[in-house]
Amino acid sequence: MANMRLLFLSMCVIAAVASRSDLPKGLELSAEATKPGLCGPKGCALYQNRDLPEGNVNDEALIARVNSLNIGWLAAESERFHNHSYTDLSKLCGTVMKGEKGYFELEAQSAPLQTMDLPENFDSREKWTQCPTIGTIRDQSDCGSCWAFGSTEAFEDRACIAGKATVLRSVEDTASCCGIFNCAFSMGCNGGQPSGAWNWFKNTGVVTGGDYGDIGAGTTCRPYTLAPCAHHVAPGKYPACPSSEYPTPKCTSSCSESGYSTPFSEDKLKAKSAYSLSGVQNIMQDIYTYGPVTGAFSVYSDFPTYKSGVYTKTPGSSMLGGHAIKIMGWGVENGVDYWLVANSWNEQWGDGGTFKIKRGVDECGIESQISAGQV
Repeated sequence: MANMRLLFLSMCVIAAVASRSDLPKGLELSAEATKPGLCGPKGCALYQNRDLPEGNVNDEALIARVNSLNIGWLAAESERFHNHSYTDLSKLCGTVMKGEKGYFELEAQSAPLQTMDLPENFDSREKWTQCPTIGTIRDQSDCGSCWAFGSTEAFEDRACIAGKATVLRSVEDTASCCGIFNCAFSMGCNGGQPSGAWNWFKNTGVVTGGDYGDIGAGTTCRPYTLAPCAHHVAPGKYPACPSSEYPTPKCTSSCSESGYSTPFSEDKLKAKSAYSLSGVQNIMQDIYTYGPVTGAFSVYSDFPTYKSGVYTKTPGSSMLGGHAIKIMGWGVENGVDYWLVANSWNEQWGDGGTFKIKRGVDECGIESQISAGQV
């Protein structure tokens, strides 16, 4: 009986989605995803997991192999992913990639910026020091909401740069309320699309919201309610993650913080525009003028071990999934051009929560899926 209810619900959702006329322009549900019975705990067909390698993310042999190649970046065991399987990690890679079924791309920027001379090295944190949000490393916890983090983080940075407010915006509002009908089939912890989130920022807006540690402070409307966690380790700085992925928080139209005085509707801030960017020069100019952008790239099995240097995929690495992040600058290290990126795996991962990835060659698709907007 339970299976029959699930099948009926899946068919009803698919029928409703297929009949909607208010979906983002150019977005259609794939024929594969409209087959009944393909919706389950990990989402619909367009978000199904790939075949994943076996073993532990912090594989000593893998780390040694990467470091022996001397290819410009250092691998090391990550405390964030101690005793963490590739299946565990794949839960965090919740972004539909360009070329995959169901992918939605925003229209290109309508009025590209004039070509300008740009510095060899640029860091948004240093140009806009009045905006501490740019350097804040957040934690998506055990939830595939990277698409909501990468987009909300860039939005809050651009809002501060534009003089709107120096405050964190609610990833929980984005992840829970930017959904199937209004957000390019995004499904909260089951994955989504930054392009859909930016479209939602323009049409609906997002409220303020700090991190898990801000709950009870009364300084924002909807802080993130999923706690930072560490997989399969004794409680330390962060508690152990749950045995299964966190469920997506419920969408609400009221603030969760009783001590926050601004009404929910008045707390919403909208973007003036939402667009996609292509071409290295255009991406750099947009960052230099307006602030960080949202990007996405394919995560391979060597990437979780990144510690420092300029990342490039090593031969033999397996694809784990699509992951959204915030690009906040660029530079050159040992003659290699790179993008400077903020991740959402907390400060225990990588280089204090950030990483560099090779620029100018579309490494792992990093330059093919850029979303942004003016706030």
